[in-house]
Amino acid sequence: MAETTGTVVVLAGGLSHERDVSLRSGRRVSTALREAGHHVVEADVNGQLLTTLAGAEDPMVFPVLHGGAGEDGALREVLDVLGVEYVGSTGRASHIAFDKAVATPLVAQAGFVTPRQAALPQDMFRELGAAALVEALASGIGFPMMVKPAQSGSSLGCTRVDDAAGLPAAIVTAFGYGDVAIVEEFIEGREVAVSVVDLGNGPKVLPAVEIQPLSGSYDYAARYTAGQTRFIAPAELSPEVARRCNELALGAHRVLGLRDLSRTDLIIRDDVPHFLEVNVAPGMTETSLLPLAIEASGVSFEDVCSSLVAAARARASA
Repeated sequence: MAETTGTVVVLAGGLSHERDVSLRSGRRVSTALREAGHHVVEADVNGQLLTTLAGAEDPMVFPVLHGGAGEDGALREVLDVLGVEYVGSTGRASHIAFDKAVATPLVAQAGFVTPRQAALPQDMFRELGAAALVEALASGIGFPMMVKPAQSGSSLGCTRVDDAAGLPAAIVTAFGYGDVAIVEEFIEGREVAVSVVDLGNGPKVLPAVEIQPLSGSYDYAARYTAGQTRFIAPAELSPEVARRCNELALGAHRVLGLRDLSRTDLIIRDDVPHFLEVNVAPGMTETSLLPLAIEASGVSFEDVCSSLVAAARARASA
């Protein structure tokens, strides 16, 4: 393919707990873009980044940062100030989507099904005391529960809790990844991810991917260790259930003001999809869900990455 103009700065790494996954995602995106004819520079979030951007010819950024500053919108707001275009959602939309305590209620208000949920700040946990909170949460949400950080990904800090005895430790674990823990109803069912991409002609859903971890839990190891999870792409869903899943993913993408790409994670119980969370910087590794959905759609990973860059450049010049 002919060389394209400008420089694509693939931004990966960062300082979050998901740094290693981000670096793997970045290498794969960089390889795909080079194969598609783009001039690519790989960069990390460090003291050299602004120098790299200043020295690049007509730079635009493809962020592949997971967790923390990679998905909370802060870095994207810096890019806006610098006047550097990038692939993906704006800083404000990313911040909203990354915070489960904010995103889930917004999706629920739009008419989609979400788990019963409570957001628990660390200072409240400390001041009110574990015993009183355990009783209130057990009454209001019930067991089993899922406890997870409000702002994290890759299932880091997530714990299933089946009884009151396990709740305080699970909350403390979640606080290891942020100041707010989410305590929500645990939904039993089929776990599915539906990705949305916009290559310049409006957001479109990709085939759903069903996740069947061999251990029974789709934790960090199951996500990023080859052979630990069975992925079915496209997921074997009835036309009606598939339609509902697509509507939920597209609805979340629109309600949260996202652009370019997103991945919505959901659980199907009794043929009803339940929203879990949305990701504005989906993993791009060999075992990640968005690339599997792209493959199932019959389009190459290289073409999608290249089209995302082209769409972002077109937006910058509009």
